[in-house]
Amino acid sequence: MATQLDTFETNLETVRTDVTRTTPAAFQETLAGVIDHPAVGASLPFEEVTLEGTDVTLEPTPDQLREATCGVTAAALGVADYGSVVLESTPAGAELAGLFPDRHVIVVRERDLVPDMAAAFERLGDRFRDGRDDAVLATGPSATADMGALVYGVHGPRETHAIVLEDNGE
Repeated sequence: MATQLDTFETNLETVRTDVTRTTPAAFQETLAGVIDHPAVGASLPFEEVTLEGTDVTLEPTPDQLREATCGVTAAALGVADYGSVVLESTPAGAELAGLFPDRHVIVVRERDLVPDMAAAFERLGDRFRDGRDDAVLATGPSATADMGALVYGVHGPRETHAIVLEDNGE
């Protein structure tokens, strides 16, 4: 029987998102293997891992953001049934690092996976009542067929990669 993590990974792959599982101890090595340079990002809101000491520029200038080929941000939630992630807006502008570069690397903790949208909205309801009421629900890379054929990367990243921090790796 598939676990919630297995379902999340399978559905990420169906929406053109590569997935790498890792532990907090191996996070920086894993990150180094999936980012493109130059990379920008927003501080991760997790105690077990950080972007400090990596090749990711935190709090990028507008020029650094424009020149970046990769952005690294955290996901508040992962929705297993859809392979979707919830990206919260932050005062430091995390959404800019996730939307402008061609490649977006999303870091999500296994413990932040929920089975479906109903569970996601239940959790988001708590966040919204706490005043954290600005978030993007993203499923795979940006895509549009407004002008005919499906095109990736028009309104956001062309490629997405999820790093899942395993709970048993604490």
